[in-house]
Amino acid sequence: MTYVSVIGAGLAGSEAAWQLAQRGVEVRLFEMRPEVQTPAHETGDFAELVCSNSLGSMLESAAGGVLKKELEWMDSLILQAAQKTMVPAGGALAVDRQLFAQEVTRRLQEHPKITTIYEECKEIPSGVVVIATGPLTSPALTSKLQDLTKRDNLYFFDAAAPIVLGESIDYDQGFWAARYDKGTADYFNCPLNKEEYEDFVAALIQAEVAPLHESDIATEDLAVFEGCMPLEVMAKRGADALRYGPFRPVGLAGPDGKRPYAVLQLRQENTEATLFNLVGCQTRLKWGEQKEVFRRIPALQNAEFVRYGVMHRNTFINSPQVLTAGFQVKEDPRLFIAGQITGVEGYVESAASGLLAGVNAARFVQGQEALTLPRETMLGSLAHYIATADPKYFQPMNANFGILPPLDPPVRGKKERKLAYAQRALGSLQSFWTEM
Repeated sequence: MTYVSVIGAGLAGSEAAWQLAQRGVEVRLFEMRPEVQTPAHETGDFAELVCSNSLGSMLESAAGGVLKKELEWMDSLILQAAQKTMVPAGGALAVDRQLFAQEVTRRLQEHPKITTIYEECKEIPSGVVVIATGPLTSPALTSKLQDLTKRDNLYFFDAAAPIVLGESIDYDQGFWAARYDKGTADYFNCPLNKEEYEDFVAALIQAEVAPLHESDIATEDLAVFEGCMPLEVMAKRGADALRYGPFRPVGLAGPDGKRPYAVLQLRQENTEATLFNLVGCQTRLKWGEQKEVFRRIPALQNAEFVRYGVMHRNTFINSPQVLTAGFQVKEDPRLFIAGQITGVEGYVESAASGLLAGVNAARFVQGQEALTLPRETMLGSLAHYIATADPKYFQPMNANFGILPPLDPPVRGKKERKLAYAQRALGSLQSFWTEM
């Protein structure tokens, strides 16, 4: 009998198992809890939410809302369970987390195509496998993933800089150039005069930082080691510390031919230049503080943040080197990887990756090609980012409008533009899914 092994019954694994079973594929769902617990989980229920009970906005004017609409169209178990167990939360989808986990567990355990095996997977099983073990993967399986991904270590301190929406940058307040004119002008440079620089540094030093989680405290020293140093820590070392670091202006000249006092460089995060990374600005500032501080830079005065800087221990593979846009392992097509370990961020994003991995694992068993969703869809663009981002600078990503291809023709008005993205995404998915 042909079956697919799904390792991990979190959001991604539960969704993958459901999609496989709904397509007539026998599933062996491995879950080590409650026999082997993790530091974060409290029960043995599937899809246990360990942080917030909110799955984010349901509005179509929000990227997360668009993704939920897509999952609804694709028969998502996680979304169905969330809608059944939701609690009042305004425009957000929040759930009774106990009832939610129990609902997911019940539906999977009652499915005639799914057999649950409560044991720790210390090896990657033979046959077709979906690995969805999340950030708390057991040490034994982590070792196997290291072999698979050719990495010595999957655990490291995540020092990520903020990412802003390209269309929110004031391009009149900066210039494109490469340092010393070497290569093409791939960086957008945000100059600051002496007064602007000193104002920025003062605000940066005074801003409130987020506390480290308990699991991060033992490795806090790692956060200030070389390239992982938070910007605010560097700024406290002296008034000119940033000007000799990530804000150094040497080798750069503005349109007037003069070197600015200080410069923040923005690097394209995707090929469409809809997302930009604030180079060298890894930070532990609270998110609200990041917005206030970085908006003091003239070119970023109206910046929209699609990802804030973070400093915490994280676990994810370098997906652009390992996975296709169908969450299939490039060098071993019988394997699929889903969930947060791939670099998707957020509850719904994890479930969405599990959905596509499950669908494609079923297609693999049935001798069909893996699906690559249209780029116009939110899940399609998220999967595309995971598979094609620059491996050297790869950072986890959640659903946001910046990863979608630009509208053609452009739409004016922030709300109107987001609704246009949503309509295009849902229309594209419905056409694609209907023709399958």
